[in-house]
Amino acid sequence: MSATAGLAEQKTWEPQPAAERVVQTALKHVCDALPIASNLRDRLLAEAGVRLGDLIDTFYVAGDAPLLAAAHAVGWKRAEKAGPWQLWRNAKGVFPQIASSAAIATAYVGMDLKVESVAHFLFVHGLHSDISRDIAGDVDDCFRRACVARNESAELAVTERLGWAGLLEGAPGVDVSLRQRIYESFLLRPRQAVDEAIIFDAVNDLVDRAIDATNRDVACALFFAAERQFWMQRNRAAVLQYNRQQRLGIGWANHDHHTYRSSRQYFSKLVALWEKLGLICRERFYAGREAGWGAQVMEQPVTGIVTFNDVDLSPDELFGDFSHDGLAPRDRLGTIGLWCGLHGESLTSAGMHHLEAMFGFDALRDQLTNAGVGVMKPFTDFGYLRQAFTEGERWMVPAFRIERLLKLGLITAEQAETFRAKGALGSHLENLERNAGFKGFNQTGVSEIIAATDPRKR
Repeated sequence: MSATAGLAEQKTWEPQPAAERVVQTALKHVCDALPIASNLRDRLLAEAGVRLGDLIDTFYVAGDAPLLAAAHAVGWKRAEKAGPWQLWRNAKGVFPQIASSAAIATAYVGMDLKVESVAHFLFVHGLHSDISRDIAGDVDDCFRRACVARNESAELAVTERLGWAGLLEGAPGVDVSLRQRIYESFLLRPRQAVDEAIIFDAVNDLVDRAIDATNRDVACALFFAAERQFWMQRNRAAVLQYNRQQRLGIGWANHDHHTYRSSRQYFSKLVALWEKLGLICRERFYAGREAGWGAQVMEQPVTGIVTFNDVDLSPDELFGDFSHDGLAPRDRLGTIGLWCGLHGESLTSAGMHHLEAMFGFDALRDQLTNAGVGVMKPFTDFGYLRQAFTEGERWMVPAFRIERLLKLGLITAEQAETFRAKGALGSHLENLERNAGFKGFNQTGVSEIIAATDPRKR
C-alpha cells in the first residue's frame, strides 16, 4: 500500500489509545536505553514546550519483534519496501511509521526524529566533531539522516525530508542550487495587487515551473516552507517560538496544519492550487447556520502538509461541492470574508491566519505567558485534543481596503473609523496538543474561536 492509500476515504477520526501505547512503549525503550534521548525529551518540554513524542518520524524494529506484532494489531498496515526495510503505516491517526527488518535484534528499537535540518541539529547540540555522526545522504538528497547515539539495544537519530516519505534507499535528489532558486521564487513571489486574480495566476505559474523542474512533492515542501517564513515575519509569537525551537535544533518540525482564510470569490481557486501541489480533500467543517462559515481540510500524504481552509458559507452550500464548484457573491461579510476584505487573501497579501503546531499544551502556555505573549482561553479542552490561540497580532489596515469595503456597504462608517485608527486582528500561533493519535478537530470549538476573532467584536 502506498503512502497515499486510504487518505481520501478517511472522513472521521477517533482517538486511538491502543496505538498510542505502542508508540509510548517504543519511546520509553529508547529514552531508558539512551540518556541523551531522555535529556533531549526533558529539554524540549522545559525550554520550548515541545513533546519528544510529537517529533517521531520512524521506529526501526526487528521483523519478529513483539512491538511490531502489537503495532500491526492496532492499525499499522504493510506499506512499501525500502531496501532491506519493510515500512508500516497507521492511517487511523497521527502516528510515526515503522520500519522492520530481519537483520536487527529482536529487542532493538531505533528512533528517528523529525528536524528541519540535520546539520543544524548536530551543530546546536555540539555533535559536530564526532566522525561517527556523519550525515547519511548527500546535500542534494531528499532524505538525510544522522545517528545521534546508539548502543546494543537502541538508537536515536535525526532526519530531514524534502518531499519524500520513504527511507534513504531510493530517495531522489534535487540539486541544491535548483531547490534554493525554487524556494526563493516562492518566498519573493508577488503578493500585492488590486486585482488578486493576478496573484493567483502568478502563483500557479511558479508552482507549475517548480513541479516541472523537480516534482510535485518537493514543490509542495518548498512552497509551505516559504509560507511559514512569510507568516512568521508578521507574528511576534511565531518568531519567539521558532527561535526557542531552533535553539534545540528542530525548527518547525512539529507543525500540524496551516490555516488559510479565503474570500468566497477565490475559494475554489485556492483548493485547486492545493490539489496541484498534491493535497487531497479530507473532512469538511460546518458549524451551523448562525456560525456562517465552513472549512475544507486538505492533506498532502507524502509531505504531511495539512491545510485548514476557511470561507464564509451558507447552510445550503454544504450539500454541494463548495470546494470546487465556486461560491456566489454575497451582500454581507462573515468573519472570514471581512478578514480577507481588510487584509487580503491568505494566499496573497495577508499570509496564513495561523500555524498550528504540536506542543505540550500547559508547558507552552506557561512559557509564552512568562515571555509576555498572551494566550487566549482554550477553545478545545478534551483529553485527546487541546487548542488555544495566542493573542492576535493587530495589523494596520490599508486605506484603500477600508474605502472599498465602505463603498460597497460591507462595513459601517463607525467600523471604518475604528479600523483606520486601531487596525484589525491579523494572525496567531496556535497551541495544539494531540493525544491518542487523534487526527481530527473540534467543530464546535473552532466555531467559537472564529466568532471570538471577528474584527467587529474587537
